[in-house]
Amino acid sequence: MNTCVRIVVTFLISLIAATISLAQDFDKVQINAVKLTENIYMLEGQGGNIGLFFGQQGTFIIDDQFAPLHEKIIAKIKEITAGSVPENENMFVINTHFHGDHTGGNELMGNAGAIILAHENVRKRLSTEQVNKFFNRTTPPSPEGALPIITFTGDLTFHINGDSVKVHHVAPAHTDGDAIIYFTKANVIHAGDILFTSSYPVIDLDGGGSVAGMIRAAEEIMGLCNEQTKLIPGHGKLTDKAGLARFREMLATTFMRVSNLVEEGKTLDEIVAAKPTAEFDQEYNGFVSPERFIGVLYRDATTPN
Repeated sequence: MNTCVRIVVTFLISLIAATISLAQDFDKVQINAVKLTENIYMLEGQGGNIGLFFGQQGTFIIDDQFAPLHEKIIAKIKEITAGSVPENENMFVINTHFHGDHTGGNELMGNAGAIILAHENVRKRLSTEQVNKFFNRTTPPSPEGALPIITFTGDLTFHINGDSVKVHHVAPAHTDGDAIIYFTKANVIHAGDILFTSSYPVIDLDGGGSVAGMIRAAEEIMGLCNEQTKLIPGHGKLTDKAGLARFREMLATTFMRVSNLVEEGKTLDEIVAAKPTAEFDQEYNGFVSPERFIGVLYRDATTPN
């Protein structure tokens, strides 16, 4: 069995196992809160990390994971914000991109009165069937109630709860609808899936993303940071500017190596065997294995611009 076939077979087996696990284990998921400031938290559960910002002017939620976790997420938010927000506070939900582990709770959040916002490409992709070769998955259109009701094409600023919160759309990176959220006074950034700290990243080439775009977006975020900036990744543990710089170095180094091997005429099997990610594997070998990540780099490097 060659490397390509082995990677595909291994991935399909793991995907089936993960699907079964998701169906059975949502009741076992705990929502854990990491306090960043007096009114900004990172919530960890299953799926993309959630950002929470609250005060007298409203509750601001970044991403909402999966629908079956909605009640747990809301319960944790109420526990954290008890006594700090009005009884009928405004609630805003912003999606950093369209993937289901970041938008799965949209409809329930909307039913609870939240105003859902995202880049216009997020609404477009949620509104239509999406095919993702990396996950070997076709996702049907989302129901109307799950779609963002406010969309933007550039940047937005919320002047809320004593901070200026900048919502910034970057050029296609993880997808074509990525947004980062920058709490300027608190010096906190939610990077969405432009940043992974526990695994090699998912780069959704079918969703408009690219490796070069991920590198540029990481550099753009670095330009907003100083040594005190707290960075919420889409997946993984809280990090800082140094952690982001390491991630950017990994992306640039591995993509350059794979691209060079492609120019030499090497096949995917030969490139995987060359182990171009070896020096980073201990740090980033997680949900996305080195072999699968190399497959993405190879596909991007061999796709005509």
